Amino acid sequence: MARKEQGIGIVSGWQDGFGGEDFLRDLVQRTVQQVLEAEMTSFLGAESYQRNDVRRGWRNGFKPRTLKTRVGELELMVPKDRDGQFQTELFERYQRSEKALVLALLQMYVEGVSTRKVTAITEALCGLEVSKSQVSALTAKLDAEVAEWRMRPLSEEYPYLIFDARYEKVRRGGSVVSQGVLVAIGISAAGYREVLGCWVAESESEASWGAVFLELKQRGLRGVRYVVSDDHAGMVRAIERHFQGAVWQRCQVHFVRNALSLCGRQQRPLVLRLMKLVTESATREAATAALAAAIAELEKKAPKVARLLEEHGEEILGVYALPEAHHKRMRTTNMLERQNQELKRRTRVVRVFPHEQSCLRLIAALLMETNQEWMGRIYLRMEEESGAEIESQAQAA
Repeated sequence: MARKEQGIGIVSGWQDGFGGEDFLRDLVQRTVQQVLEAEMTSFLGAESYQRNDVRRGWRNGFKPRTLKTRVGELELMVPKDRDGQFQTELFERYQRSEKALVLALLQMYVEGVSTRKVTAITEALCGLEVSKSQVSALTAKLDAEVAEWRMRPLSEEYPYLIFDARYEKVRRGGSVVSQGVLVAIGISAAGYREVLGCWVAESESEASWGAVFLELKQRGLRGVRYVVSDDHAGMVRAIERHFQGAVWQRCQVHFVRNALSLCGRQQRPLVLRLMKLVTESATREAATAALAAAIAELEKKAPKVARLLEEHGEEILGVYALPEAHHKRMRTTNMLERQNQELKRRTRVVRVFPHEQSCLRLIAALLMETNQEWMGRIYLRMEEESGAEIESQAQAA
């Protein structure tokens, strides 16, 4: 009993870690459907439309069947033959091997392990030999869906963009290296959030981000008037080159963290109070005045912070080019950082990805789920925003 409960706990943990039941249900459903097709092929002795001397009958459509599993209900199509002789034993065997199949599929899809384990389990399920190529075909289909989503055309305008990156450990040539996972989010002209894409790159260099921005433009990205990011030098240079004329907002949270790192513990409450006056000002004029006052007060008490504010303080005021109703949500990269934290929660059980493709595969699959959830809710009321308003305020800034 203890071993059984432990196994159920493992499956539950994988569900929590890799996107929940929706992700697993799709993965398991595809595999079980593929096993049904393979079972019919074995029964008839031929593939669909194949003519040979050993063929024992012909396909005759499908009948629907719902299978209840630990990852939800699977909507399957059971093949039929013309003579009505085909009877699958898959469902009875599935119940006995379900837990092992779920775990093996997750390992195959996420960690990139050998397909031998999945092959052995599917053989136990349907009582016939399932080739490695058939199992690999499942991953290929899923990879094709991920690739199609990542390269989908962008038909709308996206006035607001948010960029950020995080890092994952990936094996390469016998060693473990850190790879950047670059993510782009757009706010459409209709006010919906959308994950525009994700990429794995060596670093956050200007070349890496430049390639990302070029790809987005080739897919149809247009109408960009405002961009939020941290101050990574490579990213900022790429933004300046690819989105000329757009307002750049340096993430205020990152900026405050940078300021706090330049002063001692005793000065931090003062720095926080003064920075709050700047970031929570209702107008650009008030924020500019609060920034000047902060510089003056910190020149002797925290000179390094004062120098940072003097040289780069204007970079956190770009948000005032937007309508006031948009300030709170568009002054930082917090929304994307929260998403990155969720990705980390789900990828940490992998620890080290076996290769870049397995890392990109999982990240993209999880972001596809997030994108589906976001598209059902308006994030910003964009009727409050107009291109002319942003351009005029940007010129004044």
